Amino acid sequence: MSSERPGKRKYELKQRAEEMARTRQRITEAAVELHGSVGPARTTISAIAERAGVQRHTVYRHFPTEAELFRACSSHYYSENPRPQPEPWRAISDPRQRLTQALHELYCFYEATEPMFSNILRDLELVDALWPTIGPLQDYLAEATEILAAGWPAGGRTRRLLTAALRHALDFHTWRSLAGDNRLTRTEAVQLATALVEGATAPQRRATA
Repeated sequence: MSSERPGKRKYELKQRAEEMARTRQRITEAAVELHGSVGPARTTISAIAERAGVQRHTVYRHFPTEAELFRACSSHYYSENPRPQPEPWRAISDPRQRLTQALHELYCFYEATEPMFSNILRDLELVDALWPTIGPLQDYLAEATEILAAGWPAGGRTRRLLTAALRHALDFHTWRSLAGDNRLTRTEAVQLATALVEGATAPQRRATA
């Protein structure tokens, strides 16, 4: 018969669970840091373990598969770097003003997250387990496109042009081309992207003029 008190045993289990959670958090943070610096394809388990201060087998114990590790990294990264909330954009009745506000917020987000997204998107074709982590961003951009398409004079073919222009304006690669490759300011990039969307609705505006 064990003489160990139930209260002591419960306390020890709680301590162990807390230590496991801290270790898992360190591993996740180490992986996120490496993904943002060298990219997922170049991130090894050994490098994660070294940065987290644990053994390789500890990493595998917490994350048996790449998919599990990437899910944890994605969740942690977005908790630290939340995307702009699209719902407040619905309250802006003027579609051009709504788009300008959304692009300013989204491009600001891209500025803050550029190293990570550049690495992730570069490595997608190299690491199959990365694809599910892109899903939430794709869903987010689809919702943003729907919100920003409201109110523009567009129907039929013009609606298709509008949707394509919005998707292009919201895309990370578009922002990087404008702000990075062409060295535009955020305001300039927003103005140019907004002009693209306005141009997509030009046929409808001429038809109704």
